[in-house]
Amino acid sequence: MKTVAIIDYGMGNLHSARKAVEHVAPDVNVLVTDNADQIREADHVILPGVGAIRDCMHEIRRLGVDVLVREVSRDRPFLGICVGMQALMSRSEENGGVEGIGLFPSEVRFFGDNLVEDGERLKVPHMGWNEVYQTVDHPLWHNIPDGDRFYFVHSYYAEAEGNADMAGRSHYGVDLAVAVARENIFAVQFHPEKSARAGLQLLKNFVDWSGQ
Repeated sequence: MKTVAIIDYGMGNLHSARKAVEHVAPDVNVLVTDNADQIREADHVILPGVGAIRDCMHEIRRLGVDVLVREVSRDRPFLGICVGMQALMSRSEENGGVEGIGLFPSEVRFFGDNLVEDGERLKVPHMGWNEVYQTVDHPLWHNIPDGDRFYFVHSYYAEAEGNADMAGRSHYGVDLAVAVARENIFAVQFHPEKSARAGLQLLKNFVDWSGQ
């Protein structure tokens, strides 16, 4: 039986992520675990994350999850979600500057306190549904229409401009790289587990993905 490990470092939507994966893949063993051996033995690995990146990275480093992520992301399908995506970047502006795991070279930026579009001030955090436009042909977009809507909650974002790893973009005052991909790694800023049909399809695609 295929195993999907959701890394538990105390900072993710663990219950909802597990339930969503179980829903789309009832024949898969889904583990929420902080056990390094179980994570190493899993066929697929998910790194979730919510809250402040400083707190997330503190726990990631304290528990050695950064080293583990670098190891397991080399040879199997790996999915980062929300702050789990931001943690894979090189650095975030949040909390005065926080170094990430560094699997992607992008820097995570703050939307700002005066985010304006068409003369209208936009609320930060960016919260709610937004269109996602696919910038590469990738197995995780299978059966998801281009421009479909996903659910977001975030105040920081990865820049779209010049982002060679971008797999999906959105717009909220500025252009956002809301999905990045490289080899067997895929990461998203939105919450697929909260994104109804499109999000469940992405999770199903991930479980079915070989990493190629």
